[in-house]
Amino acid sequence: MTLYEELQARGLIAQVTDEELIADLINNGKATFYIGFDPTADSLHVGHFMALCLMKRLQMAGNKPIALIGGGTAMIGDPSGRSDMRQMMTPEQIQHNCDCFKEQMSKFIDFSEGKALMVNNADWLMDLNYIEVLREVGAHFSVNRMLSHECYKQRMERGLTFLEFNYMIMQSYDFYELFQNYGCNLQFGGDDQWANMLGGTELIRRKLGKDASAMTITLLLNSEGKKMGKTQSGAVWLDPNKTSPFDFYQYWRNVADADVLKCIRMLTFLPLEQIDEMDSWEGSQLNKAKEILAFELTKLVHGEEEAVRAQESARALFSQGNAADMPTAELTEEDLTEGTIDILTLLAKSGLVSSKSEARRAVQQGGVAVDGEKVTDIYATIEKDKFAGEGIVLKKGKKNFRKVVVK
Repeated sequence: MTLYEELQARGLIAQVTDEELIADLINNGKATFYIGFDPTADSLHVGHFMALCLMKRLQMAGNKPIALIGGGTAMIGDPSGRSDMRQMMTPEQIQHNCDCFKEQMSKFIDFSEGKALMVNNADWLMDLNYIEVLREVGAHFSVNRMLSHECYKQRMERGLTFLEFNYMIMQSYDFYELFQNYGCNLQFGGDDQWANMLGGTELIRRKLGKDASAMTITLLLNSEGKKMGKTQSGAVWLDPNKTSPFDFYQYWRNVADADVLKCIRMLTFLPLEQIDEMDSWEGSQLNKAKEILAFELTKLVHGEEEAVRAQESARALFSQGNAADMPTAELTEEDLTEGTIDILTLLAKSGLVSSKSEARRAVQQGGVAVDGEKVTDIYATIEKDKFAGEGIVLKKGKKNFRKVVVK
């Protein structure tokens, strides 16, 4: 099986400009490719995870990755997938975030001996002359065509600023710059970036008369069509100080039954033959699959030692001895409202508190956790599918636990 065929089998490929050409490039180690990361926070998160894994796969096959940090484009903000304008950041904030990204990316990508590059588009975008951009770049973009793309359509009702309107031009210029100065012949990105990526291939064709390629990666969505990587308390970060290895493990350990095999296929480096054997798994076997997923991804991000520690901690909560000693609270469908239950009601019905006012104080004081993840929002809700399998472990304080199941 070729690398391109493996990417197809894993469900990673969404759209391509030229399938035959791209397959030839990556199968034979001839691709110098880039993926862009806008430094909008001081840590990468699960939303970046698939891109990092893809870069690792391609580098292992002899291709050369370029990690493009958007120090320049972050000054504008990408309107793709947004209903509002991004917050503006200072140059100092952007630089700090760039430094954090490089450290985290080094766990996935080998930057030694010219095997990969990390570049910052601020190095060329910040010095561009406005009149020159209008003449040399802007002349190649049709406003009508740009407005027809979904990324701009969804912002038109609320108001698309001229600042954001320039984002496609800037990203296209990145590809043009990398093609000329770094021999970059291929761009990867999320499927919501397709319009911006085509803008880059078109600019290269119009300016240089040469062909460049683009491929989008399937977005990581759950079975309900929502982006994965969010919890009640926010994003699942790769920085252990923002999301602990245990909480990171628990996030993947608690994915819905319908999502676990898809995640294993798309995100882990387990052989496809091994994953194919899991396709027939059901019931308690899916819990084993979730353990495999959680362990493999925690090992990738935090190392094997932390993965083992997180797995052992999680198993201890559900070990035979602890499970026998841990009180269990059984909820019914009637306890849920439209398939969810709020954290205060959950605490009260579990018996961990005697009233909702006590529950509110416990949450506000930081003493409540669901499956090891601290809950600080008194309005947080837990969806029914979180209770699938063995249920959840609800904790108040350091020693008060309840296993909660829905019958």
